[in-house]
Amino acid sequence: MDKPCVEVKHLKKYFPVRNGMLHAVDDVSFKIEKGKTMGVVGESGCGKSTLGRTIIHLQDSTDGQILYYGDDVTKVKGRELKKLREHMQIIFQDPYSSLNPRYTVERTIQEPLKLSHRFSAAQISEETDRIMEMCGIDERLRRAYPHEMDGGRRQRVGIARALALNPDFVVCDEPVSALDVSIQAQVLNLLQDLQEQYGITFMFITHDLSVVRHISDDICVMYLGQLVETSESKELFEKPLHPYTKALLSAIPSTDIFAPNKRIELKGELTSPINPKPGCRFAARCPYAAQACHQAQELTEVLPDHFVSCCRVKEINGLS
Repeated sequence: MDKPCVEVKHLKKYFPVRNGMLHAVDDVSFKIEKGKTMGVVGESGCGKSTLGRTIIHLQDSTDGQILYYGDDVTKVKGRELKKLREHMQIIFQDPYSSLNPRYTVERTIQEPLKLSHRFSAAQISEETDRIMEMCGIDERLRRAYPHEMDGGRRQRVGIARALALNPDFVVCDEPVSALDVSIQAQVLNLLQDLQEQYGITFMFITHDLSVVRHISDDICVMYLGQLVETSESKELFEKPLHPYTKALLSAIPSTDIFAPNKRIELKGELTSPINPKPGCRFAARCPYAAQACHQAQELTEVLPDHFVSCCRVKEINGLS
């Protein structure tokens, strides 16, 4: 059996703060198969972006393993890291702040090509033409600067820069959240077309559930640095099992004005991610919390390929 493109095992990323350690990513494990899209959802501040940045080494991990096609790349440095970056890239949330304002579209796309030292001047020119066409960037924008383009075109440039060296794995860090809805659809369709054409593996970070449902093969739900549920996308939306996932999905707006309001309102205080105590971090807001929830929890396979971190999941959902 082929090895997954990316696999993380018990990955942790802690930040030192005045009162201790902030557990931004805490014991996260999952794998993404080649050519698939793993959606990562959760409310703001739950650690989604930190997880993505840690996997591609924009931040050093505190503990755990990062495997790329089975090879441990957790501690790579120097030349090895530079080589790895040709295979792992990121598309940032805000295309305006992530692009150099002094670089034209052409120079932005050519920068990774030059840094790789793999192409001659003639080849760089040819590759630039290919990449611009691949990402739907009009030739007339070749000499344009970021401030001269709208958000959708800027994001296409960001995508072109990320895909310039044909990476296998790309972290998409909320790439459409800053765009209008009509432009969002265009960018999502572009990403799906590129994935189908080149077999790219995506980790798609978002807080927009309708977007993640559209683009993802599998979904991980994060809460305060930990995964609480992961499964195939269709099953997660049809059969959510964790109380937090149910609350998230209940917040999706309905187009039926006569449909009953089934939104689950969460009450209680957020657990602090600084030096958290053992146990479920959602317990303080969970309507099903019991004494057992204050013990250490772990992802358990409740249904085939459907993992949940909840000691009462079977009781809550009437599963044997």
